[in-house]
Amino acid sequence: MNLTRGSALRPLARALADERAEPVLLFVEGAAGEGKSHLLRALAGLPGTAHAVRVRWGCGAGAGPPGEDGTRQAPTLWLVDDVHRADEAELRWLRRVLGGLERGSAAAVAYRPEELPVPGLPLGGPPMTYPSRLTVLRHRLAPWDEERVHRAAEEALDGGCTPEAVRRLYELTAGVPQVVVDLLAVLRERHPAFTGTAAEVEAAGVPTRLAELVLSRTHALSPEHRPVVWAAAVLGAPAPRDELIAVSGLGAAAGTGALLRALETAALAEPAEGRYGFAVPLAAPAVRASVPGPVRQDLHGRAAAALRRGQPVPWGDVAAHHRAAGETRRWLGAVEKAAAAAAGAGRHQEAITLLERTLATPGLPPQSRARLAPLLARSAVTGLRSDQTVEVLAQIVRDASLPPAIRGELRLDLGLMLANQMGRGPEGRQVLETAAAELCEVRPQLAARAMAALSSTFVPGNHIDADREWIARAVTITDAGDDEVMRTAVLANRADLALSCADPGAWDLVKELSGRDTDPACARQAARGLCNAANSAVWLGFHDRAEDLLAEGLELAARSGAPYLEHTALGARLLQEWWTGRWQGLAERCEDFVAATADMPFLASDAYVVRGMLALAQGDWGEAGPWLSQRGTTRAENLPVPLAATAAGAAIRLALARQEVEAAAEQARAAWTALAAKGVWTWGSELLPWAVEAVARAGDTAAAHTMARAFSQGIDRRDAPAARAALSWSRAVLTETEALAGHERDRLLRAAELYREAAAAYAVMPHPYSRALTAEGAARCVLVAAADADSGPAEEDEDIPAPPGPVLSTLSAVAELETCARSFTELGAVWDAARVRALLRTQRPVKKGRPPGRPSHADELSPREAEVAQLAVSGLTNREIAATLHLSPRTVEQHIARAMRKTGALSRRDLAHRLATARPPHTCAPGPEGTAATSTGPGGAGT
Repeated sequence: MNLTRGSALRPLARALADERAEPVLLFVEGAAGEGKSHLLRALAGLPGTAHAVRVRWGCGAGAGPPGEDGTRQAPTLWLVDDVHRADEAELRWLRRVLGGLERGSAAAVAYRPEELPVPGLPLGGPPMTYPSRLTVLRHRLAPWDEERVHRAAEEALDGGCTPEAVRRLYELTAGVPQVVVDLLAVLRERHPAFTGTAAEVEAAGVPTRLAELVLSRTHALSPEHRPVVWAAAVLGAPAPRDELIAVSGLGAAAGTGALLRALETAALAEPAEGRYGFAVPLAAPAVRASVPGPVRQDLHGRAAAALRRGQPVPWGDVAAHHRAAGETRRWLGAVEKAAAAAAGAGRHQEAITLLERTLATPGLPPQSRARLAPLLARSAVTGLRSDQTVEVLAQIVRDASLPPAIRGELRLDLGLMLANQMGRGPEGRQVLETAAAELCEVRPQLAARAMAALSSTFVPGNHIDADREWIARAVTITDAGDDEVMRTAVLANRADLALSCADPGAWDLVKELSGRDTDPACARQAARGLCNAANSAVWLGFHDRAEDLLAEGLELAARSGAPYLEHTALGARLLQEWWTGRWQGLAERCEDFVAATADMPFLASDAYVVRGMLALAQGDWGEAGPWLSQRGTTRAENLPVPLAATAAGAAIRLALARQEVEAAAEQARAAWTALAAKGVWTWGSELLPWAVEAVARAGDTAAAHTMARAFSQGIDRRDAPAARAALSWSRAVLTETEALAGHERDRLLRAAELYREAAAAYAVMPHPYSRALTAEGAARCVLVAAADADSGPAEEDEDIPAPPGPVLSTLSAVAELETCARSFTELGAVWDAARVRALLRTQRPVKKGRPPGRPSHADELSPREAEVAQLAVSGLTNREIAATLHLSPRTVEQHIARAMRKTGALSRRDLAHRLATARPPHTCAPGPEGTAATSTGPGGAGT
């Protein structure tokens, strides 16, 4: 604290620094715990005033005044604390001292304004006559703001406090510094059990210092006045006078007198105009706990009655008071109203928390469970669930006494939660099938909703033909009824199925969802359909349409209070950014999304996969595997079908890059079997090229041909840009693999054309990363063909027709590789850029006129050393770096050793920090170094 900067403190410092300056008196006022004594201690060390004599005194200690009469030789700094506790003798002494301050002297007098015997007169009455030469100032201490509380929490808990916890800490303590410090001390003692949540802050209890202060002030009141303080404790928040008096049970006259007395003694305060309660909200529980049980129950009963008379009625608070009063029937009625009001306003998590807590109560009447459980289920399906919700619903649906219609409705919502929020698709399907059967006779419209949910192509399990049968049954039922909400819900699933399969007319169904937002329930279903359509559009490669749908779906989901839908759309946006090349900060956005959904990891599945693919492209292979496998939070077989296929494709590519060909082929066969079981071939765009490469390189070209043929037949003439580009890519991979095996130059040139066809398709979408990978493949094939001019004629293949058009020249191939290297570098694909630069170096002759030997880089890293070091700190092994850069492992080892010597690094981990001062190579290094390694395969995975 820089004490000389405050306008009230600068005159104090000046008076002490200059013996000729007029004396200054500074009154320091602040409520208990606001830091008066701390400020006085700090004033004792004012800079530039070391020559001044310090005299300190704390009033009310019982020892009497120090005997000074104010005639001490100047300069003197008087520091007097707790003036509100001073007796008559101390006040007389203090008046003499302050009235007799000489030049060059100053005094700081601290007190609690709420405890002064005469309000507003710190030195008592009558008012003191101050000498004209004396400058009198008043400095009012204020509580900390939320930012200052946040800094204190960061310091005390080493940053282990969430923003929600800091906000709750600020609200409970009102920013009073001493209370903040004391509560943080309690939380610090609970480390490491304390995880930094708002709930833990609330559960920490009342610090001893605050509890003793507020209880002593309450006890100081006469027994007939205490009920007004007890009423404030029961209400918990500042309340109007009439409400406070009504809860206290005192009459109007007696209640007003009690309130005035409580204010005079600082037992209560007026935190907001016309509202009375505790100056520090955290004080309420301490007083509430001290009230005898029967009295407390009566207070809660009167509080519930008083709150019910307000508008709008705070039904959640009313429910809590009825429960504390032991009024079970009224409690459950208020819970029902509170949950319905919260859900209607879109505050689903509030409704979920209240209903979970209520339904978990032992001995709840069956009829109450039957009324409250559907409310919980409806909110849980739309909001963000907790594990307890699923447990509560699973227990309730086993209750045979429930009416079949209610049990079926609960089972429907339970199935939706299991399949959606929980990521337990197969289990959710079973529950939904049971719900559809239960509801078919009693509530057919709800049965249609279950059938529509069973048609989801994202959920693993059913083949697409079964999905189409379910949606057809659902459409038949809703067309026969007049329930517009269910009709919209089924339309959302119908559009989702049609679009994910790229069926004709899919976009017309999506258009029907727009504008269905007049009814809140319809709006939520329309939002679900639009968000799902946006997700499908991303997977299909319609990124412009996806962006529009994401904007519309997110806006409608937020407006209709559907946080689960918002999260799914945000996950789709991460995929959109990956494919369209918006990689700047994408890794951080993925990690933030994972952190924000930590209690619901399935919602972050998209973020996990995108983060894993980024790690792979960046050469951080040690991190790629864990991210792609969801870090163990979700089993691969439970992932949405397209996401599971994409993660498998990336994992196959990683295995190929590590030269683990057999393992890659095994993964490819397993992933392909899962995709084929679903039959939605458009979901396999990110799997097909890598699966084909893996099985082909493992020697099973027949299986690779079968994959390409099945995919081609599956997408047929459907409008699926990403799938069509992937098919061209896989045909290119297969043609290249077979051409390399047979040294067939013409087939290599055919592969180059197929790669170019795929690159052109990816450029249109746009998919800049895939475009660069396939363009690299085209250039690679041309260069290999140029070096293998003696190959035999190409053979015909029924799956891969000979493409028309010219092929790249060698010079054009080199230029294309340079473009690819720049593209990879701009994206941040470190590994890919290094691989392409290594291929380019094999095509660049040594410049004429260069002196023999390698150029000297003295103590600076050469471009090759920097490149090798960059891959090394990313996590690649020496053998993996060698395969990427066409070097021998021994050469890689030497480059790393030289990089560590030049940078002074002690380990690879240390090298990562040292590389910050070395410029990474963004251009191709001149000339090959070391021994070239053999190319490891065609598809860009390990070449």
